[in-house]
Amino acid sequence: MREQLAWKVGGQQGQGMESTDKVFSSALARLGYYLYSYRHFSSRILGGHANNNIRISTKPIRSVADDLDILVALDQETIDWNARELVRGGIVIADELWKPVLPSGVEASLLPIPITRIAQEAGSALFKNMAASGASWALLGLPMSLLYSAIARQFAVKGEAVVQKNIEAAKKGAESALALTGGPLEAFRLAPADGKEKLFLIGNDAIGLGALAAGCRFMPAYPITPATEIMEYLMKHLPSFGGAVIQTEDEIAAVTMAIGANYGGVRACTASAGPGLSLMMEGIGLAGMTETPVVIIDTQRGGPSTGLPTKQEQSDVLAMIHGTHGEVPKIVLAPSTIEECFYDTVEAFNLAERYQCPVIVLTDLQLSMGKQTAECFDYSRLQVDRGVWMDETKLEEARGPSGQKEESSSFRRYEITPDGISPRAMPGAKRGIHHVTGVEHDEHGRASESADNRKKMMDKRMQKMKHIAIRHPLTADAPYLEPDLLIIGMGSTIGVMDEARRKLSIEGIRTNRITVRLLHPFPTEALRPYLMKAAKVVIVEHNATGQLASLIRLHTGRTSGVSSLLKYDGTAFLPNEVAAYCRQAVKTAAE
Repeated sequence: MREQLAWKVGGQQGQGMESTDKVFSSALARLGYYLYSYRHFSSRILGGHANNNIRISTKPIRSVADDLDILVALDQETIDWNARELVRGGIVIADELWKPVLPSGVEASLLPIPITRIAQEAGSALFKNMAASGASWALLGLPMSLLYSAIARQFAVKGEAVVQKNIEAAKKGAESALALTGGPLEAFRLAPADGKEKLFLIGNDAIGLGALAAGCRFMPAYPITPATEIMEYLMKHLPSFGGAVIQTEDEIAAVTMAIGANYGGVRACTASAGPGLSLMMEGIGLAGMTETPVVIIDTQRGGPSTGLPTKQEQSDVLAMIHGTHGEVPKIVLAPSTIEECFYDTVEAFNLAERYQCPVIVLTDLQLSMGKQTAECFDYSRLQVDRGVWMDETKLEEARGPSGQKEESSSFRRYEITPDGISPRAMPGAKRGIHHVTGVEHDEHGRASESADNRKKMMDKRMQKMKHIAIRHPLTADAPYLEPDLLIIGMGSTIGVMDEARRKLSIEGIRTNRITVRLLHPFPTEALRPYLMKAAKVVIVEHNATGQLASLIRLHTGRTSGVSSLLKYDGTAFLPNEVAAYCRQAVKTAAE
């Protein structure tokens, strides 16, 4: 029986691939399988090739598969684009209406099924995707009742009549497939899953849930791929907690609204992608200058300009660190798993208030929109740290016996302290009056262009960077004291790196893996011991210039024996690609 299987459905955008994917994957999730889903879709609403790939396993997985077992093709273009990914003996389920053909050299079986006729008999061409789902499910030999339950959950809001028509289409699709094969395909029968309850969600949903758990109660945002689901998630759930989402006119309004809310004491965040973050840069500088906490999520996609808005890339790294004009303290986090998306978002809100600065949570399209199995979150791990707040009692005490501060009775909001962190007061708090401005200012917030004051305030703000500490700056899997190879990455590359390592291990190549979760300030001292012990280092990232590699060289000084595996064509890394590059790197180092 199979421990793993890769399934893909493809067609023209708008043909219902997402519904097919949701029904198929949710039914598998109920059985307890580990799933990894990745979408390839066009930058338009209708038309253009799109496909959804689901990898199914009895063990944890965090990457796409190298090849494909079953392809469901809703048009000939899907076969032309994807059939060469099929393993020898793979299956193509296609609509007999358009007389599908396999490309030469593809050693797979073609199952032409009357998908369109089944859908029309059910009442609409919209039911084609359920006919295809039924065919796929039946060939795996899984209980049809589970698929019917998943269909009922997916379409319940549309009424019982629609549910029954979708189930009818799935049933006839299954019957047609089994009539051609004579029964379920033993070569594709899956080993039983563990049946345990697990989460199955995209990174954006985990970020949204993390924001809720952190106490976020306001999100201003402008829709943009691949960040929109965060906004949609919070739009659905924030009102239940007394919060709100506002769709702003642009990203400039979004970030400044979020800064204003945080100034008023409400935890707030915003989310966007590369083009939107470019518009937010002045606002991020404002948050740094006024020492106002704000959390910003950047879901990276292909750039520059509009670029590849629906494709994978990790090219915003240096922009998020250095993008603002002038110098302000900021923190850049880069979660690499669904679980880290949740926990790091909670940590981002704590860091923003503890250090009174902007915190950027940097993900990528594959992590943001790829749906994955994750272990249930442990809420007992969560803590809320709101930093240094002054209530009215503390403000009164701070005035001293005379009832007067030296120079002024106003609150020293930007008081110079050893760690650079000044006390905050809620706007309107008695004895907490202070001025806030984006121009340089003194401890009371009053504008000042004095050279002496400028240096003191810059030193005060930047002093924070020396004290920033987070619990998990790196995620390390390092079983070897002296590995043949150290593989380093960030974001969604964690899964493909670990899968490549398993392949290399079989060949006797000893590897350690580091995923950098804190990009700024860079965790130099945490990373250095791993670099010192590795004979060869490979850095895996989705960009053309090796931005993570540049940070590593800059902060650690390690240049010898370091090479970069770069991919920037909009597609995800495959395990075989990473394994092949690492294998060659070790061989070259040995020579």
